[in-house]
Amino acid sequence: MDEPKSDGRKADVVLEYELDAAPEKVWRAISLPEFREQWLPEGDLADRQPISSEPGEEVRYRMKDSEPPFLESVVTFQVRPGADGGTILRIVHGLVDERLEPRPLEAANSNRPCLLLAA
Repeated sequence: MDEPKSDGRKADVVLEYELDAAPEKVWRAISLPEFREQWLPEGDLADRQPISSEPGEEVRYRMKDSEPPFLESVVTFQVRPGADGGTILRIVHGLVDERLEPRPLEAANSNRPCLLLAA
């Protein structure tokens, strides 16, 4: 059986939670800095301001690691109504650090004849 081909990039981590709170309350907790700071400290963010935001539905933040190798990532929080007045919170965490991008392979040798320098 053939193995699936990979482009060399890490897959995103996707988490989904069913919460008892109303979508409006969850949205406030992830989008307003004074509430967000309680569970997502500003020190973990590469920038306080979101990369993008669709009010009431989705917000994206650039995050940074505090320990080596100091990678950057983008975390997307998606909010949608759940059953019985609750909320479904979907979190997508994707590494975006340019050091993770695959580089073209180079030959170990140049396939040219070896030339020696005369002393």
